Amino acid sequence: MTDSPSTPPASAKKVLVAAPRGYCAGVDRAVLTVEKALDLYGAPVYVRKEIVHNKHVVQTLQERGAVFVEETDEVPEGAIVVFSAHGVAPSVHEEAAARNLRTIDATCPLVTKVHQEARRFADEGYRIVLIGHEGHEEVVGTTGEAPEAITLVDGPSHADEVEFGDSDKVVWLSQTTLSVDETIETVDRLRARLPQLIDPPSDDICYATQNRQSAVKVIAPRCDVLLVVGSGNSSNSVRLVEVGLEAGAKAAYRVDFAAELQDSWVDGATTVGVTSGASVPEILVRGVLDWLAERGYADVEEVHAAEEHLMFALPPELRRDLKTAGKS
Repeated sequence: MTDSPSTPPASAKKVLVAAPRGYCAGVDRAVLTVEKALDLYGAPVYVRKEIVHNKHVVQTLQERGAVFVEETDEVPEGAIVVFSAHGVAPSVHEEAAARNLRTIDATCPLVTKVHQEARRFADEGYRIVLIGHEGHEEVVGTTGEAPEAITLVDGPSHADEVEFGDSDKVVWLSQTTLSVDETIETVDRLRARLPQLIDPPSDDICYATQNRQSAVKVIAPRCDVLLVVGSGNSSNSVRLVEVGLEAGAKAAYRVDFAAELQDSWVDGATTVGVTSGASVPEILVRGVLDWLAERGYADVEEVHAAEEHLMFALPPELRRDLKTAGKS
C-alpha cells in the first residue's frame, strides 16, 4: 500500500513543539491556590469567575469540590471565596467584606502590578489609556481601580477614537495577555495623535505571553499547520493562533482537547506545530501529540525560544493558614 499524493510518507512527517508553552507562574499559583484551599478547608471552596481560562482546569477543580460563581452575592455569607488570576476591582473586595466572606486573592502578581500603576497614575493626575479587550475580566478589574481616569482602547482600529486635550498628561497601560505586535501598533497609532503619551515604567504584557508568542514565531514559518491548545475565552491562546498565521504558518487551529482535532486539518501536512496557552496543563498537549502520533507524526522536535524560572508565592492569607495548620 502506498501513500496517496496528498499524504506525506510517515518518514517525512514531523512535529515542532514550541517551548515555552503552557502554564505560566501566575496560572500555576492560582490553580495551586484552589487545590491547597480544598486540601486545607475542605469542600466547598467558592471561586469567583473561572480561576483561569481553561475548561479542563475548571472541570477538574469542580470535581474536587470547587464551586465557581459569577459574583460574590452567590457565595454564602462567611464562606471562603478565591478571586481568580485575572484580578478584581476594589468594589468586589468591598462586596466580599460586606458579606463577611473569607477571601483568598489569587490575582496574578503581574496583573496586580498593572492595578498599582493605574492607581498611581490616576493619583498623579494622568489620563490612562488602557489597551485591552472590552469585557475581559482583567480589563474590568483594572478599570475598576480608576474608572474616571481610564479610557479603554480595544486594538489599533480604536486608537484614532481617543480624544484628549493638548495639556492632558496621558499614559498607556495594557492587558497582560495581548499580542505584543498588535499592542506596539496600537501605541504607535496613539502616539501619532498624542505626542505627550508616556510609557509605563515597565512592559505590562507578561513575560509568559511574550515568550509563548516568540516561540510560535520561531516555528510558524516551518509549519504547514499550527495547533494551539487553549480555551476560546483565553485571550493569550487566541492570540497564539493569530501570531502563528502572521508569522507564516499556512493554517492554524485552536482546540481545548485532542478530541476536537479533525483529520482534514493535517491532510497533506508534512510539518505540524504544537503549542499551548498559558493556562493549559501539559496533559492536554500530550493528548494532541498522541493524536498526531497515531497519524504518523512520531518525529517530535521541541524548539526552545526562551527559558522560564519565575515562581510566585501563594497568597499570604493562604500561606498563613497553611503555616498555622502545619502544612506549609
